[in-house]
Amino acid sequence: MMNGLAKRIVPCLDVKDGETVKGTHFVNLRQAGDPVELGKAYSDAGADELVFLDITATFEGRKTFTDMVSRVAREINIPFTVGGGINAIEDVDRLLDAGADKISINSAAIRHPELIDEIASKYGSQVCVCAIDARNDADGWHCYVKGGRERTEHRLMDWACEVADRGAGEILFTSMDHDGVKKGFAYEPLAEMADLVPIPVIASGGAGKMVDFYDAFTKGKADAALAASVFHFGEIKIPELKRYLKDKGINIRL
Repeated sequence: MMNGLAKRIVPCLDVKDGETVKGTHFVNLRQAGDPVELGKAYSDAGADELVFLDITATFEGRKTFTDMVSRVAREINIPFTVGGGINAIEDVDRLLDAGADKISINSAAIRHPELIDEIASKYGSQVCVCAIDARNDADGWHCYVKGGRERTEHRLMDWACEVADRGAGEILFTSMDHDGVKKGFAYEPLAEMADLVPIPVIASGGAGKMVDFYDAFTKGKADAALAASVFHFGEIKIPELKRYLKDKGINIRL
């Protein structure tokens, strides 16, 4: 757990065919606006970083998404991460060339773990964010791929340790059980992961109220907290959230 660094608030924009969308438990998508305009609004409101995920990264979608990344890079001045459909180092090259600061990999990392090593050695660990989608099944926490559709044999904590060992700079952990439900993050596995790995952990899945972010940083020991719908639909305003956290003693940039 890295106490010295300021905690980060990270809006996440799931992009489908050039539009921001948001669902519950990874399904039932609804539209939430233009990703570049939303990203700029979040940057202006004080977000620390942004994440853009291409959730239908077919070949055609990739071109649309790469163009969008270039537009985002021109419009905003905070770091942003992009993910979705990244299967090889060439995909990483393309998105970094378009202006992204970091790359998030999930399914590809599980299929080809050496991709983590490749990205870290070519660009540095800070560029490689490993996203982990997991569910608490009857036999414990397991990792899922393909947008949460397919269970893998990877146990959550084992895989978190492996990606850190391979050179990932951060882990973006989404609890599928908590995604879009707005009842709080998965604090216990978050805290366990934060204690296990020497790299920052980003909490994802479950933000509904301001206190959920506070709990992510205290109970969950997370370094950053990511959310989507509460920001997209105006339920939580970033400046108010940051003042609230600051007042409760969280080290955060206003």
